[in-house]
Amino acid sequence: MFEPIQATERSGLYLTNTLTRKKEPFAPRSGDRRVKIFTCGPSIYSRPHIGNYRTFLYEDLLVRHLEYLGYDVERVINFTDVEDKSVAEAEKKGVSNADLTEPNAKRFRDECDTLRIALPEDIPRSSTSVDQAVHLIQRLIEKGVAYWHEGDVFYDPLKFPEFGKLYGLDMSRWPKKKVRFRKDTYSGHRWNLGDFILWHGHKGGDGIYWETEIGKGRPSWNIQDPAMITKTLGYEIDIACGGIDNIYRHHDYNIAVIEAISEKPFATYWLHGEHVLVDGKKMSKSKNNETFLEELLEKCGSPAHARFFLIYRHYRRQLNLSEKNLSERLDRFDAFRRMAGEIEAAPGGAGNGEARPIIARLVDGFTGHMNDDLDVAGAFDAMHGALADLVALKHEGRLSREDAQSALAAIHKIDGVLRILS
Repeated sequence: MFEPIQATERSGLYLTNTLTRKKEPFAPRSGDRRVKIFTCGPSIYSRPHIGNYRTFLYEDLLVRHLEYLGYDVERVINFTDVEDKSVAEAEKKGVSNADLTEPNAKRFRDECDTLRIALPEDIPRSSTSVDQAVHLIQRLIEKGVAYWHEGDVFYDPLKFPEFGKLYGLDMSRWPKKKVRFRKDTYSGHRWNLGDFILWHGHKGGDGIYWETEIGKGRPSWNIQDPAMITKTLGYEIDIACGGIDNIYRHHDYNIAVIEAISEKPFATYWLHGEHVLVDGKKMSKSKNNETFLEELLEKCGSPAHARFFLIYRHYRRQLNLSEKNLSERLDRFDAFRRMAGEIEAAPGGAGNGEARPIIARLVDGFTGHMNDDLDVAGAFDAMHGALADLVALKHEGRLSREDAQSALAAIHKIDGVLRILS
């Protein structure tokens, strides 16, 4: 589906774009150093597992690396706090929607702190973007793309010529008979061949609704992200990110809603991260193998080890959580930290400039691999090899204190992206 991942000497950042199925040079739409990014946040009716955090981690690395390259990044992540699942779960537990979702929102922030994932101070929520959702629905109805049916509002994909372009949907399969899908989400990697819901009109017994210009009701999940995006970032952004599951329905729905209104491309680049497996099997409730952060921390021993394990694999490739993989990766991480400690403790030798090209190779290796579609493993391995050479010089008494300090300064600057050492 995509080009193979290869090491590169490219001078600029290249990203694999799901939309084009190509690895492309990155250039902001603004023409300057400003970058707008939207990253799909958690649905907080339940807590995230480590597969979700792997997605949030590659997005964190993307933002940090862009900043390392000198870009000014405006990033939005969101909370989905009102949807079919949260409403049903709150009713099942006999609590309010806020009582259900607030603990999960706090846990998410705390666990992101633990994994050193930087979050914006303000995180928009679907419950705080209802006004914008209503505005978008009104615009879509005006354009004839959306319509009322039995008190709800639906989007007709056949009215948007480029529907399904991110996934590559074959629209010849579309049914000629009108079919409507009323749920916010549907399980599995399936396409709902029909019209998708935008607005749940209030019906007797509904406990959660808003009084709005279009009547009582609540926005569906399908309009919530577009509402939060357009309210905070506008209708045109540079990068949209998420997990690979979002390629099915969700992100094409976002495109269809936003571009039907703006009539301009929404996001230039689309990035999607792969799943975490557990002993070779997909993680799921049905398999009873969902793994949460505290369980990974218990296996890894520290947050830095857990972060390293989750990032030391290209984000577009599946990561298998197994004892063997865990042991091999953490041993490599510990070896790197020991070598960095040796450099830090170096008393200083004579030094004759031998270390300087090695330090340059360490920095260039990191930057070159990260510029190649965020190849974290390649970047780390390049640093590992250069650091081993510096340690060899130190053992031979040929690493000056000045060069050791220069190497450490480079490593700590790079760790502003990786966040695995400090």
